[in-house]
Amino acid sequence: MATLSAKELSAIEDQLTMEQIMVKKYQMYSQSCTDPQLKTKCEQIAAKHQNHYCRLMDQLN
Repeated sequence: MATLSAKELSAIEDQLTMEQIMVKKYQMYSQSCTDPQLKTKCEQIAAKHQNHYCRLMDQLN
């Protein structure tokens, strides 16, 4: 694997932070939802962002 530049590492770090924020937001939204369909959708979106986070972390390993 090619070595990432400082700029690329910084961009990945920024994106990791944003993905963590999105996971937390949608988990919070799902906990406060009373509509089962909306709750499920928020859980799915949180899982999608968690997957994005994990894929970005894989780029650093």
